[in-house]
Amino acid sequence: MTKLVYFAWVRERIGKGEEEIALPSSVVTVSDLLSHLKTLGEEYETALQFPDVIRVALDQEHVEHDEPIGGAREIGIFPPMTGG
Repeated sequence: MTKLVYFAWVRERIGKGEEEIALPSSVVTVSDLLSHLKTLGEEYETALQFPDVIRVALDQEHVEHDEPIGGAREIGIFPPMTGG
């Protein structure tokens, strides 16, 4: 099982702050994960409809979407950071 933690409006749209899910073997990279999550229901589809803007952290370290998930224990999913 992999722990997913959702932040800010991603959390609001999905409707939960975190969950543990079993990832299929076809989910190898962060990009694969985002594609898989979009198949889990309308709320995921809405939250992740623009995957290019979503930021992801594996075990609290931000990574690119082509990064292999490997044995990450926790995956954080964030909306884009806003500056000011």
